[in-house]
Order: sequence, then C-alpha cells, then structure tokens
Amino acid sequence: MDVATARMRLESMLHELDRSIGVLRAGTDRHDGSSADAGAGLTDADRTRAMLDAAGRQRTAVLAALRRLDDGGYGRCVDCGSAVPDGRLEARPEAARCVQCQSRAERRR
Repeated sequence: MDVATARMRLESMLHELDRSIGVLRAGTDRHDGSSADAGAGLTDADRTRAMLDAAGRQRTAVLAALRRLDDGGYGRCVDCGSAVPDGRLEARPEAARCVQCQSRAERRR
C-alpha cells in the first residue's frame, strides 16, 4: 500500500474512532436512575466500557501506525523487521506486525 493511501485510511480511521468514542462516552453520562433497570444498566455499562476499551486500543494502534508512517517504518514488522504483506495492510492499515509475529504475540497473551 502506498504511503498516501495508508495515511488517508489511517486518518479516516482515527476520525471515526474519535467520533465513536465520543458517542460512547456521551452514552455513559446518561442514566435515568430506574432501579428496575439496574441489572440491565450494569450489563449495558459493562458492554459500553468494553467497547470504549477496544476503541481506545485501536486508536492507540492507529496513532502508532501514523508515527511509523512519519518515521519511515510503516509496512515493516516492529518485531522482526520484515515486510508486512500488502494484503494485511489493506485489511488492517494499523497492523504493526507480520502474520507470524502477530500470531506469536497473540499466543503470549
């Protein structure tokens, strides 16, 4: 993937993530105080918190990818230094690792 396309996609992703995070945060501010819905509210709050956490992690990955674009490291695996396949970057422009290193990183979790 060329650098201009990658930057455009990453900046678009960042904009959408910021918008989604804003909407999710605004939703956590609303609470009607109904005790009948307290159990459902906890589940909704937990779900919203999980979505905020996931969006925050993806936002961090997108910002890191933009930094790699700026410093010339975009498209290279942060672990082994080999090229990240174009297909992977097409699917996940924020990808920091080649498929093999990503698999190893996920197994370590």
